[in-house]
Amino acid sequence: MAQTQKSIRWWPLFVILSLAILGIIVIWIVEAGHRQDKVFWITMVVILTTFLGVLWLLCFSRLRWRIKFIALAIVALCVFLSTSLFQFKGFSGDLIPIFEWRWQENPTTFRQDSGGTSTTEMSAMDYPQFLGQHRNGVVSGIKLNLDWDTHPPKLVWRQPIGAGWSGFAVVDNSAITQEQEGDWEKVVCYELYTGAIKWSHQDRARYNAPPAGLGPRATPTISENRVYTVGSTGILNCLNFETGEQLWTTNIFEENKAKPPPWGVSISPLVFGELVIVSAGGAVAYHRETGEIVWTGYRTQSGYSSPLVTTLLGTEQIVLFNQGLITAHEPLTGELLWKQPWVETYAECVAQPVPISDDTLLASTGYGAGAKLYQFSRNPTGEFDVSIVWETINLKAKFTNIIYYKDYLFGLDDGIFACINPSDGTRQWKRGRYGHGQTLLISDVLLVTTESGDVVLVEPNPERHVEHARFAALTGKTWNTPALAGRYLLVRNDREAACYELPVINTK
Repeated sequence: MAQTQKSIRWWPLFVILSLAILGIIVIWIVEAGHRQDKVFWITMVVILTTFLGVLWLLCFSRLRWRIKFIALAIVALCVFLSTSLFQFKGFSGDLIPIFEWRWQENPTTFRQDSGGTSTTEMSAMDYPQFLGQHRNGVVSGIKLNLDWDTHPPKLVWRQPIGAGWSGFAVVDNSAITQEQEGDWEKVVCYELYTGAIKWSHQDRARYNAPPAGLGPRATPTISENRVYTVGSTGILNCLNFETGEQLWTTNIFEENKAKPPPWGVSISPLVFGELVIVSAGGAVAYHRETGEIVWTGYRTQSGYSSPLVTTLLGTEQIVLFNQGLITAHEPLTGELLWKQPWVETYAECVAQPVPISDDTLLASTGYGAGAKLYQFSRNPTGEFDVSIVWETINLKAKFTNIIYYKDYLFGLDDGIFACINPSDGTRQWKRGRYGHGQTLLISDVLLVTTESGDVVLVEPNPERHVEHARFAALTGKTWNTPALAGRYLLVRNDREAACYELPVINTK
C-alpha cells in the first residue's frame, strides 16, 4: 500500500512571518533614541526571519525534497543575480546599505559658460574655510531669489571628482578641496568658473573603512597666500595658495603621540593670527609660517569637530568639541579656561558648538545623545563656572551643523529638519526628511543639501516648515558641506562636484 503524502505544514511559516511583521512594526513605532538603532534591529529581524524560513523549508515544511531543492535553487539564483546586477556603495547616515546598478555610468562632465563674472566681484564673497568666513554656516551680503521656477539655478560645470567628504574653500577664482586617488590623498585647486584643475598636491595616505567610506574628510582653510589642510590620517599640510607647493608638513597625531578618531580625521584647521589650531589628543597650535608647535592644550581624545573661535563673557577663546569632552582655551597660550563632559556613549562629536549669546553655548550630537545648552558665569576667583540650562533629545545633530537665526535654532534632527526654541529646548516643529545633509543660512533663507544630493531652500520660520524651492544638484550620497562664494554654489560628494550660479536679488 502506497504511503500517503502528509499535508504541507504551513503554520510555522505563518507564525515566523507574523512575528517578523509585528516585530518590525513595534521597532519602528516605539520611541527610540535614534534611527540607527531601529535600522539595526530591523536588519536583525530580517536576517533571523530568513534563517528561520530556510529552517522551516528544510526541516518542518513537509514539502517534497525535489520542491525544497527547487526553492533553494531559486533563492541561490536570486542571490547570484543580486550580486551580479548590483554593487554595494556603502551606508547612508542611518546605516542603511546603499546598492547601485553595476553598469551605472560615472558622472558625466558638463560645462556651461559662467557669464564672464569677474574675480573682483567674487573677492568680497570669499568662502575661505569650513562653514564660511565665521565658521558658523552663515553667509551674508547676498540675497537669493526664491522663485526657482522662473529663475532656476544655472549649471556652470559638473564633473567627476575623487572620493572624500571634504568641502570646498573658495577665494577669488580658486576652489580647493581634498580627494582620494588610489593610494594618494590629494589637495586639488579648481578654477571656480570652469572646473579646470589649476594645481594639485598629493601625499601617500589612504583611509577607507565601512561605513565611514573612503578618502579625506576635512575642508581646507585658506589664509592669505597659504592653504592649510588636514588629511584623513592626520597629515597637516601648509601649501602655497597660487602653486600648491608644500611649505611645511607634519602628522599631527604622530607628532603629538595621540590616537586619531576611529572613523577618519575630519578636523578642519583654524587660523587665528599667527597660529594654526587643530585637535590631536586635544587642542594643538602650530606656527603658521614654520609649522612649529606653539602650545598644546588639555589632553583628551579627539573627536570629529573643528576648532571654533568665539567670545564668552567678554573673553575670546578657542572651543573644541572633543570625544566626550568640550574644552575652551586661551587662544595665545592654550590655557584651559573651562571644560565640560559630554554624553559618554558612542555618539561621535561632529557638529560645531553654537554660541547663542555672550554667556550661552549649544552642543549636540546624534546617536540618541541630543542637545544641551550651557550657561557660563564667573566665580569669585574670576574662573568660568558652567551650568546646564536645559537638555533635549529633540535635536540630534549627527553630521550636520545647527543654525541660530532670530532667536531660534534650525537643523537636521537625525535627518529630519526641525526648529527648536533655545529658551527652553522645546520643539517648534519637525518636518522635512532631508537625510543626513548639511545646512547654510544665506542672509534670510536656509539652504539645505540633502543626503540624496538635492538643494532645498527652507524658510527660517519658527511657526511652520516652509519649503520654497528645490532642485537635484548631485546624484548619490552627499555628506559634504556646500560652499557659497557670491552667487556660485559649490557642491560635491564622493564621486562628483558641481558649480551652480544661483539667482540673486542683489549683492553687496
